[in-house]
Amino acid sequence: MQPVPPSLSRGASRVALRWVDAAARAPRLRAALLHPVVARSGYWLATAAGLVWGAALSVGHIGVDHGLIVTRGCPGWAYGRGGTTIGAVYLTGDTVSPAVLEHEAVHRAQWRRYGLAFIPLYVAAGADARTNRFEVEADLTKGGYS
Repeated sequence: MQPVPPSLSRGASRVALRWVDAAARAPRLRAALLHPVVARSGYWLATAAGLVWGAALSVGHIGVDHGLIVTRGCPGWAYGRGGTTIGAVYLTGDTVSPAVLEHEAVHRAQWRRYGLAFIPLYVAAGADARTNRFEVEADLTKGGYS
């Protein structure tokens, strides 16, 4: 994912950190949000939204690769950096090397685990990919960060 502009990053990070802190202080809330039924529902909702977004904007081939629905030919403003995974959908222009798809498949698994909670968790993890635990888990080298 592409780092967000500094002004947006600060505001989004503050909101995400508040959300994450609230969930950390309320174990039952955290357990409810991360319960597989809730998380999986969020994953499917994100996948549906990503598919609508990708299908509407893609002018390239849409197919399945590495467990991802890959929407190629999307305009650059529709995704961050070389591509963005939303649920099981990978939005990109043409960044589809096997290594990148492996990296994005890890993000798909993260979406499955956290559901919609993945959004504030990812933002709270920071815009610097080298210190963002989700990017590190997905392998910075495969993602083209190093």
